[in-house]
Amino acid sequence: MSSQNSSADDENSSADDARQVWDVVVVGAGPAGASAAYAAAVTGRRVLLLEKAELPRYKTCGGGIIGPSRDALPPGFELPFRDRVHAVTFSNNGRFTRTRRSRQMLFGLINRPEFDQQLVEHAQKAGAELRTGVSVQRVEQHGSAVPDRRSVAVVLQGGETLLARAVVGADGSASRIGAHVGVKLDQVDLGLEAEIPVPDTVAEDWKGRVLIDWGPMPGSYGWVFPKGDTLTVGVISARGEGAATKRYLEDFVGRLGLAGFEPSISSGHLTRCRADDSPLSRGRVLVCGDAAGLLEPWTREGISFALRSGRLAGEWAVRIAEAHDAVDARRQALNYAFAVKAGLGVEMSVGKRMLAAFERRPGLFHAALTGFRPAWRAFTDITRGRTTLGELVRSHPMAQRALTAMDRRIASTAATAEPTPAAEESGS
Repeated sequence: MSSQNSSADDENSSADDARQVWDVVVVGAGPAGASAAYAAAVTGRRVLLLEKAELPRYKTCGGGIIGPSRDALPPGFELPFRDRVHAVTFSNNGRFTRTRRSRQMLFGLINRPEFDQQLVEHAQKAGAELRTGVSVQRVEQHGSAVPDRRSVAVVLQGGETLLARAVVGADGSASRIGAHVGVKLDQVDLGLEAEIPVPDTVAEDWKGRVLIDWGPMPGSYGWVFPKGDTLTVGVISARGEGAATKRYLEDFVGRLGLAGFEPSISSGHLTRCRADDSPLSRGRVLVCGDAAGLLEPWTREGISFALRSGRLAGEWAVRIAEAHDAVDARRQALNYAFAVKAGLGVEMSVGKRMLAAFERRPGLFHAALTGFRPAWRAFTDITRGRTTLGELVRSHPMAQRALTAMDRRIASTAATAEPTPAAEESGS
């Protein structure tokens, strides 16, 4: 019986070779896509990784690598740290500044071009093939371009068509693959960032220390991440506050004494969080990372979500590629969605509750992190990867009670009236 199956597999393989059918095509070579390509390639499947840019390329990103990101990296991956963080300075819109320190490293800082390039190289070493400078126009699962029910057509700009048994969309927050799947968004934020080269004396002052500033708009915050002779300075807030977000960045840079230094790069980026009922697949097509709207809603941290969801997408794409009918492919896609929701989905749910509370009481969060030891310990445990937001709330009754109390307060306030600016300031 096994001999018959082997012969059938050989015939299918020969047919696929003749038609150049890939087992898995991954669209987008960022952390999510490279992780998906690696996870699929290590199983020995034929994997093609597509990227519209030439690598390495710049991405707007703070570049913080927390514990969950580190733990999701391929074996043997050497993180290209530009700095190792042992201290965090917190401020509340420039006031009430306090620095907290740790003997152990809290997290590391990387430049995305180096980090992404290294991830892609690991995927290539595992057997994935890379094509850069190509843009995907659309994917088709039915029609004349699709020879059978087990195939997906990936149509490139210019008309070239690739065939795959499964497709992973990891093409960023403005994803074409996400549009095909029908990804729905619940939260969109605008991040602005500047890469500022600084003299050695300034760089030394920031070495090993980051700044997190709770901003003037609800839910906003700013950061300074040191990376050798360059400081990554950025702010983020809800989309629709573009002018105010730009002013916040300008004021932030000014009060840090950095206005006299010319940025080497100034950029902006929209981050998008998925709605709870947003799909993660359609037929033989999966989405992960930013393309799926997977990131932590409060901090908007996305690298760990990209790495973890990408790895899951690559693993389940292999199973979908092996599926011989639509029912089996659907079953594997549902298993992928369950795996994402059971882990990352729980963290996102807690993050949304944290953001809602933070939007109304940023001063309370600032006071807790700077003056309440259990809050600081929770922060360090999360950054080091000892726990996650979801695990923290699940396993700590105090955290559960605090979050429930904040939920009730928010609901009560929303049911009566919006707080005035004066009342909000006094509450801080």
